[in-house]
Amino acid sequence: MTQDELFKVLVAHCKEYGFIFPSSEIYDGLAAVYDYGQMGVELKNNIKRYWWEAMTRLNENVVGIDSCVFMHPKVWVASGHVAAFNDPLIDNKDSKKRYRADVLIEDYLSKIEEKISKEVAKGRKKFGDSFNEEEYRATNPNVLREQKKYDEVHNRYVAAEQANDLNEYRQIILDCKIVCPISGTCNWTDVRQFNLMFSTQISNTGESDDRIYLRPETAQGIFVDYLNVQKTGHMKLPFGIAQIGKAFRNEIVARQFIFRMREFEQMEMEFFCRPGTEMEFFEKWKQNRMKWHVNLGMGAENYRFHDHEKLAHYANAATDIEFNFPFGFKELEGIHSRTDFDLSNHQALCGKKIQYFDPEMGESYVPYCVETSIGVDRMFLAVLSHSYTVEELEGGDSRVVLKIPAPLAPVKVAILPLVKKDGLPELSQEVVNEIKYDFAYQYDEKDSIGKRYRRQDAIGTPFCVTVDNESLQDRCVTVRDRDTMEQVRIPIAELRQHIDEKVNMRGLLRNL
Repeated sequence: MTQDELFKVLVAHCKEYGFIFPSSEIYDGLAAVYDYGQMGVELKNNIKRYWWEAMTRLNENVVGIDSCVFMHPKVWVASGHVAAFNDPLIDNKDSKKRYRADVLIEDYLSKIEEKISKEVAKGRKKFGDSFNEEEYRATNPNVLREQKKYDEVHNRYVAAEQANDLNEYRQIILDCKIVCPISGTCNWTDVRQFNLMFSTQISNTGESDDRIYLRPETAQGIFVDYLNVQKTGHMKLPFGIAQIGKAFRNEIVARQFIFRMREFEQMEMEFFCRPGTEMEFFEKWKQNRMKWHVNLGMGAENYRFHDHEKLAHYANAATDIEFNFPFGFKELEGIHSRTDFDLSNHQALCGKKIQYFDPEMGESYVPYCVETSIGVDRMFLAVLSHSYTVEELEGGDSRVVLKIPAPLAPVKVAILPLVKKDGLPELSQEVVNEIKYDFAYQYDEKDSIGKRYRRQDAIGTPFCVTVDNESLQDRCVTVRDRDTMEQVRIPIAELRQHIDEKVNMRGLLRNL
């Protein structure tokens, strides 16, 4: 199955099993807006809980807040979003479709990378255990040819990005013969900037002075509440403020399912520290966040750091944690050293001191800040895409199973009476009463036991508990493991402990 095929299958699976639905689907939907279904909201909440507890429970100097979506419009002037929160857009004259110029170029580069990876895979298959990837990349003519093409385009792209040269963006697109996916032509307009913020009016008059914005990021809520948190919490540097919340961006090229949406959710933490120590904490949080990801068991090889070649206007260092999605390595989380840009700008515009008195130094100053920012929706897609597995079984059958990390699974255990009679439903209800206060569960008595197993595999349930006629005699149940399909017989009295060992969030957090 190719990456594109896997992606299409994954999208269909999400709808069929209640993970994600197109928003307003009965009215033919709304582009790049999605609803989380009954399974999706549970998985999403578990991801948020893993992040929140890792941040606020395991770090004594990190606390959480929940700021509003609507903020004073001057907030976005101070942050630079009003003046500089833009994307370079280009239109195809034939299809009348609009695209992000930088994304077109990045997709072109990704295709070259994919060609190189396929060539390397051929070499690995041909030479087996004796394969030397470094030597192969340095000597294979096909790899060298593609790498040269990549380097030339990449260097031009980086230079254009750093210079904000919109004409060069267009020229790269023309030189590389990048075509519109709809029309198949290179008939492009000039590139221009487009601000991504949604605006609305806060009163009924509709005057321009009433304009406010839906926040494009959650970080500014943390910055404007910095003094309140620091003073009321008696916080001493270094300390962090964490937040989970919705953000909104008018993405023209919203695509790749929930990877890039107009309404999305962020998990952000701003870590405030003494100026001059920010790079120490930048490195610390890089490693901390990578460990959090790898701890889920989805393979360290599926993550990598990507340092920014062009820094944002507020940063003196930045890197991304990229994940190997079905469409290649893409940004999952960003770690940025934001210096004192945000607090200093808010201080200048609001006219109030936003400073910290350092008792050790005997002076007041504006703290520096290191940010970690991860999209909940992208994390959801990473977990789901990695977990989706098709396994061939004996006899020519196959099963689709979501091998979601057990503590994140939307349903932890399914209670399945073998038949709907002979007292088995009643005993099954006793089992439900034993576990329902500790674990998300499903009770299912419809269809054969095999079909019920397959349904639970498809939503990623770690354990299926079958109540049979013997259970009436020995008070034991059969517990089936999702990943191995192995079955063990366990007393009902020990069931809760058996499940808890694998699905409790405690185990994940202890490994951090």
